[in-house]
Amino acid sequence: MKILANDGLSQPGIDVLTEASFEVITTNIAQEQLISYINDQKITVLLVRSATTVRKELIDSCPSIKIIGRGGVGMDNIDVEYAREKGLSVINTPAASSSSVAELVFAHLFGGVRFLFDSNRNMPLEGESNFKGLKKAYAKGIELRGKTIGIIGFGRIGQEVAKIALGLGMNVLAADKYIDATDIEVSLFSGASLKQSIETISIESVLKQSDFISLHVPAQKDYVIGSKEFSMMKKGSAIINAARGGVIDEVALVNSLDDNKLAFACLDTFENEPKPEVKLLMHPKISLTPHIGAATLEAQDRIGVELGQQIISILG
Repeated sequence: MKILANDGLSQPGIDVLTEASFEVITTNIAQEQLISYINDQKITVLLVRSATTVRKELIDSCPSIKIIGRGGVGMDNIDVEYAREKGLSVINTPAASSSSVAELVFAHLFGGVRFLFDSNRNMPLEGESNFKGLKKAYAKGIELRGKTIGIIGFGRIGQEVAKIALGLGMNVLAADKYIDATDIEVSLFSGASLKQSIETISIESVLKQSDFISLHVPAQKDYVIGSKEFSMMKKGSAIINAARGGVIDEVALVNSLDDNKLAFACLDTFENEPKPEVKLLMHPKISLTPHIGAATLEAQDRIGVELGQQIISILG
């Protein structure tokens, strides 16, 4: 049976599948040619990440497909319910990339509190001519230890963020519609571990009390954070979105930054991917990455292996 990993697959994932006698194709097929290619090659399994969409038309037009797999968590690029109604298996890897996304949150946070995102823009331009001026401009950083991080969406990724925050000595607040409380276990390199019980509170309470807000919610119809929510946040606080584009009202975000309500923002996802608004890209108070939350070598290896094991379990 043939598997098309249209957005790529790690070598460990390919190895798991080829050892089980599957043929894995990693050629990237353009979206408009995908239906024709699947039918010509009689593809049984279609694996995607965020770049390829799997909508009703493709599902109806490709009778050979038995499994649709998403390398990662969110499946908003797949018509999941319709596929399952048609008898297809739809799989993803919700746990494989949690640590990678959580680490990116703190890469942004560390950069934000020490102005690294802006310093890295200006040092090549002014480092020689205005070294003292830049030093003065970036000399009012703060430490994360002792600060409060508010996590909105306390699933797997949110809990991984909490683990790192606790390890840094931060106070952790969390809001979630479906989770009332959970035990967070921080594993040490030695093999020892520490446990902390965290009870969730209202989003309003999290917004009002936190120095930093980190979003970990799925894509949805309405903004999770808009003008009203920004108005609740502490003056000088910051927000990080490594979840999905569209959960933050980007116009309201820019206004809050320009009004000095927020000290900075960190964005890994955008409303208009792959063409984020220029106002975001050029803003001196926004730390930017191009949707790379899950893009570590370790996460991609875990994703590939987990997808392979699920496919073997279903078709083996």
